Amino acid sequence: MIRVCKNMLVPINKIPPEILTLIPDFWDTRNRDQDVITLTHVCHSWREIFVSRSSLWTNFNCSDEEKTRVYFKRSKSSPINLSLDLSKGILPCDPIFQIIPHATGRLKSLFVKGLAGDMEVVTSHLSHPAPLLERLSIHSDPRLAHRAPVLPSALFNGDASSLRMLCLEFVHTELPWRNMVNLTSLALTDIPSGAVSTGRLLDFFESAPYLEEVKLWCATPKAAIQGGRLVSLACLKSMDIIADTPCSALLDHLLIPAGAKLEIRADRLSSSPMREHLPRSLDNLKNFSDFTAIELYPIEHSQGVKFSGPNGQVNITLRDHRTELIFEFLAELDTSKTERFIIDRGYLLSRKSLYRALLPMKDLRTLTLSKCNFPCTPIHALEPHSSEVVVCPKLEEFVLMPHPHERMSRIIVGVIRMAAARASRGEKLRTFRAVGGLDAVDFDMSELEKYVCNVEYGPVV
Repeated sequence: MIRVCKNMLVPINKIPPEILTLIPDFWDTRNRDQDVITLTHVCHSWREIFVSRSSLWTNFNCSDEEKTRVYFKRSKSSPINLSLDLSKGILPCDPIFQIIPHATGRLKSLFVKGLAGDMEVVTSHLSHPAPLLERLSIHSDPRLAHRAPVLPSALFNGDASSLRMLCLEFVHTELPWRNMVNLTSLALTDIPSGAVSTGRLLDFFESAPYLEEVKLWCATPKAAIQGGRLVSLACLKSMDIIADTPCSALLDHLLIPAGAKLEIRADRLSSSPMREHLPRSLDNLKNFSDFTAIELYPIEHSQGVKFSGPNGQVNITLRDHRTELIFEFLAELDTSKTERFIIDRGYLLSRKSLYRALLPMKDLRTLTLSKCNFPCTPIHALEPHSSEVVVCPKLEEFVLMPHPHERMSRIIVGVIRMAAARASRGEKLRTFRAVGGLDAVDFDMSELEKYVCNVEYGPVV
């Protein structure tokens, strides 16, 4: 009794029990399970307080039979989070099969990872409805099995209307669920070819009107369906696609809303032209319209293009370093409202393809070249000739960040010739800015200043 009285006088025990039990909610979730058990060993009073809060005992991994039994009793009727790692195999006596038949109706989140055969055994026991399930993740590692597991069409009796997040990796699935009104996040990764048809995926999108995030990594259908069908993703905020085959078969039928972000990473571009990774009609990609900035950027041995504007942003990464292929694609788009064009470390070899890409940019104000190989190519493309119109007539600022191996004197000669030709047509450049390289070059810039209102150069800040 004396020890009990002393404990009552400890300052932390003056905190009301209903407040004290909320403290673990703010802990790092990685160690929370063990830390909660430690709390129950502090004293008899704390043990009663923390054991009585059922929501602290709702995280199951079914690795230990006794622990599973205790947690299941303490969790009472609270929604539970079940995480199953089946990579080491399962036995008929595993506690998994003791909890699943009684817990399906209480599942709040379910994470399953493991071999194909074991996963099929476990999912076959998930035929009862799960009205509380919000997060479902099923991962089968392609390195651990020769085939992808097949998810039963009667999973949760075909009703997963409470789902908010669905993540499937390397599994065969028909996406059988119809009513997905609460789903906001979908991630499909390494889905075997042909497992999900274009029509079935469109049906799924129609049943999930509030989708905000979609990730399709090597999971886009190959076969196209008859034209004319369009599915609106009105709440979409971002769509991330990695495709090793043309994904236009799917994008042809999606209405991407203004303000959304679309990112496409395409492999093996040489056998699959860039335009095949986009809708054949760009009208249904509303965020492709009215973009005001284009940026070409490198990613390892790839090239990417980013479209930005008031209606959203589109990123496309190509498993190829040949920038002229992107120029050929840009020439097919409406770039008349583009105001900023940035080329970052690109290989500018083809004046013809670059010229065709720049010609429609009637509103271009700023062109930036950053450490590009052969920077004289765009400079020459901007230079009007006797029978040609002025390319980018509203161009005001030309920014050059030279590659360290480029000869600055040869580049400046090209800039002077380009600026003089434009000035003779009444399209005088307002600003030429060179960042890095020119501070160490003994070159007379007075000739350039005759044709450009403001010349700035110096080291990189």
